Amino acid sequence: MKAIIFFLLLLPGCLSAQQVYAIEPVPNKDVAYTGNISEGTQLNDLSWAWNSSNACFPETQKQKFTGKHLFFTGVIPKYSEMTVTVVPKDPTKNFSLYAYEIGVNSNKLVPDLPSCIRCEADHKRERAFRGKAPQDHTRTVSNLVAINNPYRVVIGVTGADGLDEGEFTLVVSTKSR
Repeated sequence: MKAIIFFLLLLPGCLSAQQVYAIEPVPNKDVAYTGNISEGTQLNDLSWAWNSSNACFPETQKQKFTGKHLFFTGVIPKYSEMTVTVVPKDPTKNFSLYAYEIGVNSNKLVPDLPSCIRCEADHKRERAFRGKAPQDHTRTVSNLVAINNPYRVVIGVTGADGLDEGEFTLVVSTKSR
């Protein structure tokens, strides 16, 4: 993995002045970015996540997404699959992660997200699940795919239970044909 400094990108059309960092997925490579959720923004409305047009995470899990949200965006090339992992620098910090796909020319940012192509989320589970590996302090989302067309992916790194500070590494793995 090689670390890349991320660039600040303000997305036009956003309702608020949220910081969004640009990522550049590299086919068949892992790319790492560092950040701190203290640079993020507080989202008071999480209802976009359990809206049936997004289906990112259920309302019963909203407490796991109540910290500051720091956003990253890039384009998944066609014929590719992306996996994103957040690794907190301090393993005791409880982070959550979500990522959604939208059209490549769209700049929709939560909470102003009427619909998306796909949304995946990961957070700390309260109990073990049969068939799932035990969880550690990392969070991973996968199944972000682009088949015939590229898609924009927006990644949200956030804290659980109101966590509003903590350094992390974001690892973006892209597999392409």
